[in-house]
Amino acid sequence: MKPTHKKNSRAGFIRRLAAMIYDILVAVAVGMCAAMVMLLTMLLLVENNVLNDQGYEHFSDLIQHSLSYQIILQVWVALWVLGFFLWFWRNGGQTIGMRAWRLRLFSTNDQPFGYRRAFLRLIFSFGGIGTLLVLIDYKSKQSLQDRIANTEILTLSKEDNHHAAWKGLQD
Repeated sequence: MKPTHKKNSRAGFIRRLAAMIYDILVAVAVGMCAAMVMLLTMLLLVENNVLNDQGYEHFSDLIQHSLSYQIILQVWVALWVLGFFLWFWRNGGQTIGMRAWRLRLFSTNDQPFGYRRAFLRLIFSFGGIGTLLVLIDYKSKQSLQDRIANTEILTLSKEDNHHAAWKGLQD
């Protein structure tokens, strides 16, 4: 296992919670934009008879009563929200909330942190519940998802929180 960077400590529960709240707000906005794009696309396809209107006069009635269209919309939104977290973790180690609270994701082993490990981390966070382990394991401050994905969340200094400083942190 790669040791924790000497001048950065693992993040505590309160800081992680604050970043999660921030990220939830951003994820909701991402989901709303994704839903708007899909609804507009579906509306255009229904109005141009590419998709079946299933006998409904208004598009809003169709969306409210068609299970298949609802599932398509929900899967689309979920993929965008999951993609938000995966992309930010994989490309820079920080979501927007983590950046605001000066937190960054690091690998604790020599394996590259790819999308597979990011997805594993996302699944085992159980919607943030895995972070509660930090309260119990106050000594090592590792969440369930960090233990399983071999990662850690470090608190960065203001100087280290800039992209230009990241190369030095990984050495």
